[in-house]
Amino acid sequence: MTTSTATSQAAPATQARGATIIPFPVRKPAAAAPINDRLTVSLANLTAALEEQRVAVTAWQTVLRELKTTTAGLHDSLQKYNASLGTLSGGVSAVRDRALALEQWADDMVAAHS
Repeated sequence: MTTSTATSQAAPATQARGATIIPFPVRKPAAAAPINDRLTVSLANLTAALEEQRVAVTAWQTVLRELKTTTAGLHDSLQKYNASLGTLSGGVSAVRDRALALEQWADDMVAAHS
């Protein structure tokens, strides 16, 4: 015969239900390392961190140089584009002036033959 841990309807209403708290095992404190060993480890960690920082700064400087080169190239391209637009603007103005002159000539011809 098996018994259920579920509360049956016949169980008294005053019966408390809850969880059992299991404490974590207590660690024994580690023996303190001698101060020289701790300083040596700290110095080694600091040296490693400084080397990582040097590598990161070098990479950052490389990227900045690449960015400078790229933006200089972009500046040169924009200057050429601006010069091309200036040339195009001059050509368009010349064509417009010629079109206005032809329009005026055509108007004069129509007026002369009317």
